[in-house]
Amino acid sequence: MAAVVLAVVLLGLPLGAAGVVLQTEQARTSVQVRADAVLAAVSARLAVSGPVDAELLEQHTQRDERWPASVRVDLPDGGVVTAGPATGGSDVVGTAGTADGLSVRVVASRSALLAADVQLVVLVVGLAAGAVAAGSAVGLVQGRRLVRPLEDLAERAERLGSGQVPTTPPPSGVEEVDSVAQALVRSARELQARLSAERQFASDASHQLRTPLTALSMRLEEVLATTTQPAVAAEARVALEQVERLTGVVDDLLHRPRGTTRTAGGPLELSAVLAQQHAEWAPAYARARRELVLDPDGTAGGAAGGAAGGAAGGVRVLASAGPLAQALATLLENSLVHGGGTTRVRVRRGEWVVVEVSDGGPGVPPELGTRVFERSVSGADSTGLGLPLARDLVVAEGGRLELLRERPATFAVFLRAAD
Repeated sequence: MAAVVLAVVLLGLPLGAAGVVLQTEQARTSVQVRADAVLAAVSARLAVSGPVDAELLEQHTQRDERWPASVRVDLPDGGVVTAGPATGGSDVVGTAGTADGLSVRVVASRSALLAADVQLVVLVVGLAAGAVAAGSAVGLVQGRRLVRPLEDLAERAERLGSGQVPTTPPPSGVEEVDSVAQALVRSARELQARLSAERQFASDASHQLRTPLTALSMRLEEVLATTTQPAVAAEARVALEQVERLTGVVDDLLHRPRGTTRTAGGPLELSAVLAQQHAEWAPAYARARRELVLDPDGTAGGAAGGAAGGAAGGVRVLASAGPLAQALATLLENSLVHGGGTTRVRVRRGEWVVVEVSDGGPGVPPELGTRVFERSVSGADSTGLGLPLARDLVVAEGGRLELLRERPATFAVFLRAAD
C-alpha cells in the first residue's frame, strides 16, 4: 500500500500540474486562432465594403465550445463592434491587427479555464483513487495468500511446543514458507527422538537403581533390628531415612517419562525437616571441626531439637518433605564444602516462610553471583548442577531459592505458609 500510494503521488502530482499548464496553453492558442480568424473575416468584409456587425462576430465566440469568448473589433474609421459575454481584464486574451488601424481582441473567460482545471484535477484524483483501490485489493489478496500458510505454520509450531510432532504440510505456493515448515517438521522429529532417548535412559537408570536401593534398605532395617548399640541404631536410622528419600527421588525420575506429574505437597511441619537435616549433617560438620546451628532469632542456638523447635515449631509450609529436604541438603553440603566457620540456619516468618542458610566462609565469587544458579557453572571442581536442581525442586513446590548475599554467602528458601 505504501508503494502504491508513493507511485500515485509521484505520478499524479506531475500529471495534474502538466494538465493544468497544457489546458492554459490550449486556451491561449484557441483565442489567438480565433482572433486571427476574426481579423481575416473582417478584412474580407471591408475589402468588399460590406458591413461589419455583431452577427459576423458571433460565430467566432462559440467556435471552441470549451473556451467561450467575447470579440471586440476596432475599425479603421473609429467604430467598435463587439459580440459575446463581457469579460474581465485578467482573462485569456488573443489579439490581431493590421497597419491601417484594424484590430481584433478575443477574450476567453478565466472561469471557464478554472472549471476545466477543476475537471482535470477531479479526473486525476479519481484515477489515483482507483489505483489505490486496485493496489489495496491486490495487497489484500496477496496478504491472505501469504498469511494463511504462516498461520498454519504458527499452529504447527504451537503443537510442537505441546509435544506433538507436526505432519508435513501441503505446499502453500510460497517457497520460503514451505522451506520453514519442512525444517520445523525435521527439527520436531529430531527433538522427539532425542527426548524419547533421554526419557528411556532416565527410566532405565531409575529402574536399575531401585534394586540396589531396596537391598540397602533391607540391610539397614536388619542392622536396626539386630543391633544393641544405641549409636549404631541411630546411624542406621538416619541412613535408612536417606535411602528412603533417595528411593522417592528415583521413583519421581521413573514416573516422569511416563507423563506422571507429582502432586504439590500438603501442609508440612518445618521443624521435622530441619531436625532431620541437622541429625544427618551435624556429624559431617563435627568431623570437619565446624558447627551446624539452627538459630531462630539470630542468636547462637544450642541442641538440634531445641533449635529446630524454636526455629520452626508450629510453622507449617506447603511443600513435600522429600524435595524440601533435598534442597536444604544441597545448601548444607555446599556450605560444608565451599564455606567456612559456623553454618547457621535461620527461619523467618512473614508473608513467606524463609529458611536462610549462611556461613562465615569467603562467600560466592563476584563473577558467579548472578550465574550461581546456572547449570554447569561452579567456582570449584564440581558439576555445577546442585544449586540449579535445588532451585527447580523449590520452584516445583511453589517457592523460590535465592542468593541474598554474596559475602557472607547467604541462601534463602522462600516457602508458602500452610495457614
